[in-house]
Amino acid sequence: MTRQNILLPPPGEGMGRGREYAMNYYKDFPEIQFELENSPLMQRIVELKERDFADKDQYDDAPQDFADAMDSYDKVLDIVGDITGNVIAPNAEAVDAEGPHCEGGRVCYAEKTYENLAAMRQAGLNGVTMPRRYGGLNLPVTVYTAANELVSAADAGFENIWSLQDCIETLYCFGNEEQRKKYIPRVCAGETMSMDLTEPDAGSDLQSVMLKATYDEENDCWRLNGSKRFITNGDSDIHLVLARSEAGTRDGRGLSMFIYDKRDGGVDVRRIENKLGIHGSPTCELVYKNAKCELCGDRKLGLIKYVMSLMNGARLGIAAQSVGLSQTAYNEAIAYARDRKQFGKAIIEFPAVAEMISNIKAKLDAGRALLYQTARYVDIYKALEDIARERKLEPEERAELKKYSRLADAFTPLAKGMNSEYANQNCYDCIQVHGGSGFMLEYACQRIYRDARITSIYEGTTQLQTVAAIRYVTNGMYSQVIEEMLNEQQQCADLLVGENEGYLTRIKAMDEKFNACIATVKEAGNDELHDLCARHLYEMAGDVIMSLLLLQNAVKAPELFAKSLQVYVNLAEADVERHNSLIKRMTTENIENYRQA
Repeated sequence: MTRQNILLPPPGEGMGRGREYAMNYYKDFPEIQFELENSPLMQRIVELKERDFADKDQYDDAPQDFADAMDSYDKVLDIVGDITGNVIAPNAEAVDAEGPHCEGGRVCYAEKTYENLAAMRQAGLNGVTMPRRYGGLNLPVTVYTAANELVSAADAGFENIWSLQDCIETLYCFGNEEQRKKYIPRVCAGETMSMDLTEPDAGSDLQSVMLKATYDEENDCWRLNGSKRFITNGDSDIHLVLARSEAGTRDGRGLSMFIYDKRDGGVDVRRIENKLGIHGSPTCELVYKNAKCELCGDRKLGLIKYVMSLMNGARLGIAAQSVGLSQTAYNEAIAYARDRKQFGKAIIEFPAVAEMISNIKAKLDAGRALLYQTARYVDIYKALEDIARERKLEPEERAELKKYSRLADAFTPLAKGMNSEYANQNCYDCIQVHGGSGFMLEYACQRIYRDARITSIYEGTTQLQTVAAIRYVTNGMYSQVIEEMLNEQQQCADLLVGENEGYLTRIKAMDEKFNACIATVKEAGNDELHDLCARHLYEMAGDVIMSLLLLQNAVKAPELFAKSLQVYVNLAEADVERHNSLIKRMTTENIENYRQA
């Protein structure tokens, strides 16, 4: 087992016991830089995001051309990497131990959280994706996703606070210009945000939201009354709130989106939840008492349109958070395994330990490839949507928007679900590598294990990601994407020599099993069987797509990805065969066995 080209502390300097160390979470992990620099889509993303570099004569920080833009992205992430490595990561254990608390209906963060926030504000790392005219950095979602990953690798709880700035995307897309000018510069200056969706009786079922919004004729404003629960960073400066604006309704058609400004008062924190993990992030129960607010967008579209926008952004954020946690699990596992000696040698020399660490790295690299492919799809469609607010799109642009919107919609639940499951597996294995020490609170692996557990639950459980993705299995979209990727690889036959050619053949065989399973389920014509098989088909799609993405990366940078490709294809092959075998054995006759009294 080797370091697999990852820069880590030298032997003898474990990462988990409060050691002071200097790292750059961006420069020290070249796989992230690879994902930003080696996709042909980045040229188009920059072109769209920069509007052919229209800002270069108006703003000093605007890039002059593509190379200048990429250099700017690299410099920003270098700053994020420095802050995460040398401020946020060293603070993580203290933040986890102290956590936030509630005083007089307000949240007080852990002491070191204020230090983290100050470092990010001083570096100008807020309003990352917002246009420069509002004080933003105008960076692509792909670059923001990388920043999210870096912050998560340092402290996933703090990432929840910092990354909620992307709620401003929904206000930017659906609010009016007066609201944009009022709120976006405040977020760019470092004010915090939250999305207030969930209620005590409305978790995943947001159609059941009953927080009441009524129009105050006398004061010409809306008022909110009721409660929300499980609100991440619930005492933020600016809230986006889902509320029932249409009296007498009980479904999603009666819900609208509102903007609540904490400066106006009327919302108190009843309590902060006592959670298993992400201790630095306050999860609040809120009470609204005639709170003044503004309607965002049109009435009745709160759930149908605006929450979907919020949730897709949040799900991409949790995918990035999951990858960051997987990276830290790998860092902690390999550092400890190289340092810890048993029977006269480092435990990394034992095959059983080496295999666990190799599996963590393979899942990390495969999941990261899926994460950034998804982010690139999101970038293109969101940039085109933004342009469409300014002018009518050309026919080619409309076709491009439709294509990448569908790809983003299909890949987002896959990226969120697969990476959150991998984060849980990887952090579990990280503790196992530590053995008994991993069960002790003095090692960081127990914190990241606790932090990882929520990733497959919030912003839509893995089961809900499966529901969101399964239509792309049954309508053939994933199969079409896989076929296109296979054809692209085949066209690069001169690069597919030796082992790489063998991997392509093996991935084709996985794809054949995937398509055969789809046919089996569809031919059965049984809805309950379809639902039972959905998770298996979902994971098969993920296995094949990530294998292909990792193969693409390994062809370009074997020094970074060749080992992970070998390990991941082995894992994916076994996983696809397991799902294949289960689906073949599931029939309409044995569905009863899956019903428990």
